[in-house]
Amino acid sequence: MRIEADVKLGFKNVLIRPKRSTLKSRANVNLERSYTFLHSRKVWTGVPIIAANMDTVGTFEAARKLAGFGLLTAVHKHYSIEEWRTFLDGEPDSIYNHLMVSTGTSPDDFDKLGKIIANHTQLQFICIDVANGYAEAFVDFVKEVRQTFPDKTIIAGNVVTGEMVEELLLGGADVVKVGIGPGSVCTTRVKTGVGYPQLSAVIECADAAHGLGGRIISDGGCACPGDVAKAFGGGADFVMLGGMLAGHDESGGQLIERGGQHFKLFYGMSSATAMEQYAGGVAEYRSSEGKTVEVPYRGPIEPTILDILGGLRSACTYVGAGALKELTKRTTFIRVMEQENQVFT
Repeated sequence: MRIEADVKLGFKNVLIRPKRSTLKSRANVNLERSYTFLHSRKVWTGVPIIAANMDTVGTFEAARKLAGFGLLTAVHKHYSIEEWRTFLDGEPDSIYNHLMVSTGTSPDDFDKLGKIIANHTQLQFICIDVANGYAEAFVDFVKEVRQTFPDKTIIAGNVVTGEMVEELLLGGADVVKVGIGPGSVCTTRVKTGVGYPQLSAVIECADAAHGLGGRIISDGGCACPGDVAKAFGGGADFVMLGGMLAGHDESGGQLIERGGQHFKLFYGMSSATAMEQYAGGVAEYRSSEGKTVEVPYRGPIEPTILDILGGLRSACTYVGAGALKELTKRTTFIRVMEQENQVFT
């Protein structure tokens, strides 16, 4: 046993210090990034925000809307091969640039992934998603996917430390997903005592990834547009959002009416709700590591997207960053004991 005594930080522990700016308007900020990925060598250009691969967020309907703004969607893995075919048959070719095919690591998952890619060779992103990215078997699976799909851009996670980011990148991943326990409907830290404050995880993992020419996704922990800006300021190349995109028309989840108000179900993919739906219940050897909550129904997703992008542009103007790619270089974090005034909540 050992103790690391230095303080690790989450988004709530910091603010971004403002700096002199020559920008005249938020409208002048360019939020697009262009990346050439480490192994696939594919070039991607867009706004690097991703809808999480949860069945209450990463839906085909959300993907269609987010693609219109240049954003990505990690489509959840529970759509059938036929549902993929039906969706893509009605979409323009440009949609392929904004979709990630999610997969687990079981033989059935690998077989299904192969069939989806074979049917739709224009798909370029594969998102290999497990709760614990530290298992040797996971690294081996990433290597197998890289060997099978050498020209695809592979996302792998989740991890929170630099050495594991390096191992996954060397094993064939182009992008590593960072985050254990920060999600709004994740209970991993409560059930297991394992985790890592998200901002410190992003800073450490970005440093490791960029040293090898790889990229990272900050996955989880964002509760407002300011947190998205902090994630990018900390070095994240992409930011993945779950709860912030839940509860909309385009989101999944059952619509519920109670007392004249409408809500939508939102739950973690390791929750009892998800496991009962897709795995026949919670296995005896494990526990649920996710919550099921009712979020207020929020209508169309477009106003939320515009609010997030507007907040991000504004953050850039406060530090003099004319483009999102400049934000990290222009960011100085200050540790704080307060965030917003909550007299009126």
